[in-house]
Amino acid sequence: MNRPSILHRIITPIVFPFVLIIPFLALTPVAAAAYHITKARKNAHRFGKLWANILLTTCGIKVDVMGLENIPMNEPVIFACNHASQIDIPVLYKVLPVTFRFLVKKELFKIPVLGTAMRSAGYIPIDRSGGKAAVRSLQAAAQELKKGASIVIFPEGTRSLDGSLGPFKAGAFALAIRSKHPVIPVAIHGTYEILPKGGFTARPGSVRVNIGPPIRMDAERSLSRDEIASMTRETIAGLLKEKV
Repeated sequence: MNRPSILHRIITPIVFPFVLIIPFLALTPVAAAAYHITKARKNAHRFGKLWANILLTTCGIKVDVMGLENIPMNEPVIFACNHASQIDIPVLYKVLPVTFRFLVKKELFKIPVLGTAMRSAGYIPIDRSGGKAAVRSLQAAAQELKKGASIVIFPEGTRSLDGSLGPFKAGAFALAIRSKHPVIPVAIHGTYEILPKGGFTARPGSVRVNIGPPIRMDAERSLSRDEIASMTRETIAGLLKEKV
């Protein structure tokens, strides 16, 4: 991977909080207005991609992607990604070539400005307590898939404490069974070193995203959500071990 420049090593820890927040605050009302005027989520999604590119470029975070050919462009999919850092979110905005929605914990929608931005972009709140609320979340995600938008899930449920791949929660994979859309395993390397959980500033660096082949819900084989979770985790673990 590319070595960060001396300039970025000096300025990124200083400017990161400002580059994270100021463009976000500036773009959020514009994205919200674009959605309310056009009723098209893809317009809000474009502002998300713009914010991600500003953040990553300014902070010297270089992103390479492999396996784009594994993403079917004629149907929505469920991207299942490992989660080691908040930087994962702008990285996914940058590399994924399709419009998508994040499935995120409902508590984040209570945060001022952030909640507005997520609602405008069509993020789907997930109630991790289970029961009927969780079923409603999956129903909402299934509706977005029917409309043609892909879904991004983080099956670990939270960011890794040490950068390693954690156990997967199988609940979100019920969406694959319900919708019959393929699961695309996505391995994100390098974001933990840039901004670990609990960190308040970032450092420049290189990120590599490896996209695995689809796991399809074929009629010939009936997979449980636990089996899909296991297959997806195994694929991501293998992709994380691949050499640069």
